[in-house]
Amino acid sequence: MTRKFDIAVVGVSGLVGAAMLDLLHERDFPLGKVFPLDVGEAAGGTASFGRRELPVGDVARFDFSQVQLALFSAGPAVAAEYAPKAAVEGCVVIDNSTAFRLDPEVPLVVPEVNPQDLAKHDVRGIVANPTCTVTLLALALKPLLDAAGIERVNVATYQAVSGSGIKAVEELGRQTADLLSFREIKPEVYGRQIAFNVLPRIDEVEEGGHTGEELRLVRETARLLGESVRVNATAVRVPVFYGHSATVHLETREPLALEVARELLEQAPGLELLDEPSVDGFPTPVTEASGQDAVFVGRLRKDPTHPRGLNLWLTGDNIRKGAALNAVQIAELLSRDYL
Repeated sequence: MTRKFDIAVVGVSGLVGAAMLDLLHERDFPLGKVFPLDVGEAAGGTASFGRRELPVGDVARFDFSQVQLALFSAGPAVAAEYAPKAAVEGCVVIDNSTAFRLDPEVPLVVPEVNPQDLAKHDVRGIVANPTCTVTLLALALKPLLDAAGIERVNVATYQAVSGSGIKAVEELGRQTADLLSFREIKPEVYGRQIAFNVLPRIDEVEEGGHTGEELRLVRETARLLGESVRVNATAVRVPVFYGHSATVHLETREPLALEVARELLEQAPGLELLDEPSVDGFPTPVTEASGQDAVFVGRLRKDPTHPRGLNLWLTGDNIRKGAALNAVQIAELLSRDYL
């Protein structure tokens, strides 16, 4: 008889938390009881789980000794306060915030990339989910890294507004409607208009003029793939509801034929190669990625300016694959191999 696991999901009022609940139901996770939780005023209502509506508890009052796993997506402050408490009570936490991603005692995991690192989950009882763009990027880089090494990556990301939460999704919809109706807009989530615009800054500008999101791409990719993989990143917010995309220019350490790279990407877990020279032969966030589990790769071609250069395009659902599914896949591996 398959063992069942009781799970808490923290942050169910958010896009990622709600998607975690959906995926736990869709993927037939060996669930016993599921406890939707949230913070403050967000607690007290109900959350959808399949055809059921479950009461949403307050994380501050929850006894984590009742569950074996907890999926957190309620921000770094909540994670920093409650994840260690949950771990002390014997619950393994999978956290989607920035709170533990660079902690050397906390494994940062993408199951298709470095599942072996889950063996260190018991050091602190916490596993970190990478930022969604890093998850998508690492899936595409991993097979090429294993085959030929990677010396350097230049990446420009084009990130959907859902990466900023439900209020940003609503703002893009509202601004679009207002502009098409010749009404004045009032930016709130973003300091400037996002509809029919692109914003070349995600998060605050930090050291050297890089933004927080760009530094996450650099640091978290190095944790996942190794410090020898050097990343130079530019992160841009675009007026798309769901689906992050990226233009990737990489330099391998060893020569890698284009057809070999194509075969590697076709065979890699979690990826789908869509790379035909036709009007609909390349993937986009709306037509392919949104609502899907795979990361889609296309526009594969050699860099004419570098003997070991390779260019590609990728896109994936930032909420589903970039965050929620990665956390649920971690939970699946933990339940199968470690708990």
